[in-house]
Amino acid sequence: MLKEFKEFIAKGNVLDSAVGFVMGLAFKAIVDSVVNDILMPVLGYFTAGIDFTNLKIVLKPASGEIEEVAITYGTLIQSVISFLLVAFFLFLLV
Repeated sequence: MLKEFKEFIAKGNVLDSAVGFVMGLAFKAIVDSVVNDILMPVLGYFTAGIDFTNLKIVLKPASGEIEEVAITYGTLIQSVISFLLVAFFLFLLV
């Protein structure tokens, strides 16, 4: 059974997929840095300094020991921009 597993792992498809996955994670780190460190500050500059990561709708304010309940849609906006950039760069590469 161990021999069969080694043969399965040695097949090109599994190794290619593993290499692609690792490279994809590294590429995502680069795109996240571009979005968070370059694009979002520029976008914040043109939108009167709005920090998208802090945008939220407070459903229940904090009181005493209880934290606020909020929908943080600013993080969603940043994630969508990051996704669109990854998709665009992959489109350019393929």
